[in-house]
Amino acid sequence: MSLNAFLSVLRAPRALLVALLVALAPWGALAQGLLSGTPAQTVVQSDQARAELLAHAPQGATPGQPVWVGLQITHAPEWHTYWKNSGDSGLPTELQWTLPPGVSAGPIAWPTPRKFPIGNLANYGYDGTVVLPVPLTVAPDFKGSHIDIKLYAAWLVCRKECIPEEGHFSLRLPVQGSTGLNGAAFDASFQAAPKDQPAGESRVAPEADALNVVLTGLPARWRGQPLEFFPEAPGLIEPGQPWTQAWDGERWTARVPLSPHRAESPAHMALVVAQASPPGQGPGSPGVRLEVPVQGTWPAAAPLPVAVPAALQAALDANAARASAAAPVSSAPPLTLVAALLGALLGGLILNLMPCVFPVLAIKVMAFAQHAQDRRAHRANGLAYTAGVVLSFVALGALLLGLRSAGEQLGWGFQLQSPAVVAVLATLFTLIGLNLAGLFEFGHVLPSRVASLQARHPTGDAFLTGVLATAIASPCTAPFMGASLGLAIALPAAQALAVFGALGLGMALPYLLASWVPAVARALPRPGAWMNTFRHLMAFPMFATVVWLLWVLGQQSGIDGAAALLMLLVVLALLVWALGLRGRGRTVIAGLSLAGLAWLGWAIGPNVIRLQDATPGQAVATAVEGVSWQPWSPQAQAELVAQGRPVFVDFTAAWCVTCQYNKRTTLADASVLGDMARKNVALLRADWTRRDPDVTAALASLGRNGVPVYAIYKNGQAPQVLTEVLRVEEVRAALAGL
Repeated sequence: MSLNAFLSVLRAPRALLVALLVALAPWGALAQGLLSGTPAQTVVQSDQARAELLAHAPQGATPGQPVWVGLQITHAPEWHTYWKNSGDSGLPTELQWTLPPGVSAGPIAWPTPRKFPIGNLANYGYDGTVVLPVPLTVAPDFKGSHIDIKLYAAWLVCRKECIPEEGHFSLRLPVQGSTGLNGAAFDASFQAAPKDQPAGESRVAPEADALNVVLTGLPARWRGQPLEFFPEAPGLIEPGQPWTQAWDGERWTARVPLSPHRAESPAHMALVVAQASPPGQGPGSPGVRLEVPVQGTWPAAAPLPVAVPAALQAALDANAARASAAAPVSSAPPLTLVAALLGALLGGLILNLMPCVFPVLAIKVMAFAQHAQDRRAHRANGLAYTAGVVLSFVALGALLLGLRSAGEQLGWGFQLQSPAVVAVLATLFTLIGLNLAGLFEFGHVLPSRVASLQARHPTGDAFLTGVLATAIASPCTAPFMGASLGLAIALPAAQALAVFGALGLGMALPYLLASWVPAVARALPRPGAWMNTFRHLMAFPMFATVVWLLWVLGQQSGIDGAAALLMLLVVLALLVWALGLRGRGRTVIAGLSLAGLAWLGWAIGPNVIRLQDATPGQAVATAVEGVSWQPWSPQAQAELVAQGRPVFVDFTAAWCVTCQYNKRTTLADASVLGDMARKNVALLRADWTRRDPDVTAALASLGRNGVPVYAIYKNGQAPQVLTEVLRVEEVRAALAGL
């Protein structure tokens, strides 16, 4: 009996449905993770920074009253983020607001920055704790009782290395009633903001290689003290180069090195000046902002240099590529749409050979044998199965693209990063396996009219089998798939969905062709008693899949989550067996099973979908002394590459069967590990079992969107991306070229 027979329980009589819903009510929470992405929150924290969305409305969020929201960033020691002009490198923090009609957000009221010298370079930004406030304007005709505020923020946090970070935030601000708990944080930011001041007699005059600055009307308390100079437009000056300044009474003069590669030549120059090197952390000392006229003519700008300065490349730019428009770094040539479609088609074909798809083959083989002598039914089932696969791939691709456009950092196989999805699939495969093994028959549990739906609607059964095949195959990637999926994410929606459709067509193509080729049908054995034995045998791949899914769940929810689901599955198996009994035994055992399932669901069910706290990865020794796998992080990779060591990164996940196969074969081969030891290659393992934006960003930089991915990094060279199904010879050849 196949998937349609299982789903036919949804049409059972009302009494049976009520009983099942009561027992399975606690499992409803599992479905929350099916389509949901990372929920919006008020705090996002990493090892480098803590970001929190704050609000300040001391007189309520009513029209005409001051309403402020802002992102507060608390930096770890030695880390900093950037001002609107980041200086020689870096990126300013970006805030994108989603607000109800009648509410609009203004620009960031940037506090005065600090200067962070790095060799002969310098950046402008903030360390310690800083609030980036933004004013909200509430229209007079706004009628709501509250304001729902959503924010997507992206920031680059740097020390010697840089890490791009981002977060989704939300809060609800009541219209009536004050919200002043964060007043002190906003007041500190307002006090540190530069005060607008008329230009007066101030002016700047560009020369061939310098900018002469004359400012008047500055605060009297600054006289005689060194000041810092922050132009709002990037690229006008050389922030890290030495410059001179002096006081002449109340006039402050400076000669600042002019950038020969500037992109602008403004007629007025917006700038901030403040006291230099203020003590403490956070924003700089309160400054003043002026828009000063430019006297004279800007010298001609030199063309931008082709090469990036080595110091900047090593210290900062390696991890700032997230925001650049450069093409993905990869050793493979860029794909065209036609090549991507062809790669997806071939990848879908090869996907049938991946271990994760094997359990579904049992259902298809039985269906083929059942209709071997009925060519019309054979063709109809082939078309229905193909439609189920193709439409499911397109729907899954559309969901992935939609969530990514909403700001989620997701990749192929994202659904198995949710414990809820893993638990639902484990339950489904348990029921299918028990049915194949003969523990229960739907005809004994349901009325014959309902149980016979499969026989009366075989094409619907084939379509649902295609849906199931997609659900279990989607976490896998096969050769040719990786580059195609990586390109699809960057394509327009229609073209991207065409790539996903080609992938589904490739996976379904062998069955479609077989259903329309008479020679294949004649080669299949006739239906007979052997099918019952084969059916029982095929239960074991289903149970093996359940074991794998339980192991994946254990990586996400811990041993308690896996054990809780296993206990629930045992009681569920008892229930479906009891429903097939006759007489009083059915009533007693089924009733006790329902009660036990309900109690276990409320008592231990939450452990199934609760993600355990992430713990730092542990080093994993290999068979070769001195060679071990270390946990991956962007900074660990950058530091090793900067030291001159080649780095081999294994992008993997517990739910990726191909990953586990490669890990236990090619990556455990003694000759491969020996070559790595001789080449002094550092081994890093990037685990994507849970959703990890850093891993997602690293995959995207390689033009990939799923695992497995294997990449070799070496200083001064483009990363070399290997194939998804690793061979010993391929890895050794790549290592020999280092």
